[in-house]
Amino acid sequence: MEISVALVIVSVAIVLVCWWTWRTLMWIWFKPKMLEGYLRRQGLSGTPYTPLIGDLKKNFSMTMEARSKPIKLTDDVSTRVLPYPVKMLNTHGMTFFTWLGTTPTINIMDPEKIKEVFNNVYDFQKPHTFPLANVIASGLVAYLPTKDNRRMKAACGEIHVILKGIINKRLKAREAGDAPSDDLLGILLESNSGQAKGNEMSIEDVMEECKLFYFAGQETTSVLLVWTMVMLSQHQDWQARAREEVKQVFGDKEPDTEGLNQRKVMTMILYEVLRLYPPLTQMTRAIHKEMKLGDLTLPGGVQISLPTLLVHRDTQLWGSDAAEFKPERFKEGVSKATKGQVSFFPFAWGPRICIGQNFGLLEAKMALSLILQRFSFELSPSYAHAPYIVITLHPQFGAHLILHKI
Repeated sequence: MEISVALVIVSVAIVLVCWWTWRTLMWIWFKPKMLEGYLRRQGLSGTPYTPLIGDLKKNFSMTMEARSKPIKLTDDVSTRVLPYPVKMLNTHGMTFFTWLGTTPTINIMDPEKIKEVFNNVYDFQKPHTFPLANVIASGLVAYLPTKDNRRMKAACGEIHVILKGIINKRLKAREAGDAPSDDLLGILLESNSGQAKGNEMSIEDVMEECKLFYFAGQETTSVLLVWTMVMLSQHQDWQARAREEVKQVFGDKEPDTEGLNQRKVMTMILYEVLRLYPPLTQMTRAIHKEMKLGDLTLPGGVQISLPTLLVHRDTQLWGSDAAEFKPERFKEGVSKATKGQVSFFPFAWGPRICIGQNFGLLEAKMALSLILQRFSFELSPSYAHAPYIVITLHPQFGAHLILHKI
């Protein structure tokens, strides 16, 4: 009896080991090689598959080398921000594939194909990471005693204290009947008070909503303002035109929403900055079943990369002056500037577009108008032009400007 039980246990163990070995080999070797063969039969060129790591090592190495020194203001920022995709673009042409670990990622720059991806949001979705990877990345790794984790924990604690103080202060003001209800926090608390007992949001829930709206909106708008001020510091003629427009409409008064929505010069400037320095330089979409994309048939298990920065600076789409700052491109709107093609998509971070697009632009116009009313500005001699990615496109060494009070 004992022998038969032991035999069953050993047999089950052998089966499990064989199953695990097969699954691992499928993940690391057989499936990637099958996908590679499928793509090459479609006529796509790309890099050969390296087991497990794909092109991650080469991509990382080139990115670190590109970040090691600043560039001139007249240099192409693409080679610094996305050095590996640019190299592959020059080697393989507009449509090619590289490897994100074991997953082939197809670079798409054709406006018609990009349009098809954006219009078919259910079949071309944002990638979902492996659940265990989420736990490791956002859970276990966060508890490692690294310098960055300690700073993050301290910052998170301080943000919680600040937000809790603001919310408690507003709750007390509401009880006294003195609190506004037409701002974000007021709307959250007002909707919360109408919920059935036991279904209302906790203070922690309200704090999480506040963090989402603040950080998601603040990050992209702040980098847009930074690059706008850098560009206007370099192009003083456009800075003067923007200031003159603000003075004509508002004078010394505080800008209002109606006036901001009618600012043509400022809109042209912001669109051109978003074209040259989009907050998100590339987007990825996942394919979970065999799909047609233009003349391509793509298998499930691959990803699509839409390199926003490269499309925005493509000379075939924007002309030989694509790398130059020329807001007049947008004098007749986005549709005319793009000739009706999907070649300008700085707000495509949501399933189709960013839900906060209009608010973000309005926020940027308000801040820029207030700055132009009070200051002129120029680049400091200490400014080093070094765009790089930290989720969004940032100046690596900051944006050193000299402000002159008007």
